[in-house]
Amino acid sequence: MNLTDVQDGVEYIIKNIVTEDEEMDAFLFSLGCYSGEPITVIRRVKGGCVVSIKDGRYTIDNLLAEAIEV
Repeated sequence: MNLTDVQDGVEYIIKNIVTEDEEMDAFLFSLGCYSGEPITVIRRVKGGCVVSIKDGRYTIDNLLAEAIEV
């Protein structure tokens, strides 16, 4: 399942990043978003969600959220 399907406030482990876009993959990696890392959806916002990765909180759109499998 991807981040659009998860429950808010629950920590999940990233299993895979599914994208053919190298820029998107590099952007997610720069946030610390890669296989084996914990991620939590803090809340949903219009067109995306706020996630917690490592020590940071980021707002990502639904396209990025769909690329992150947990």
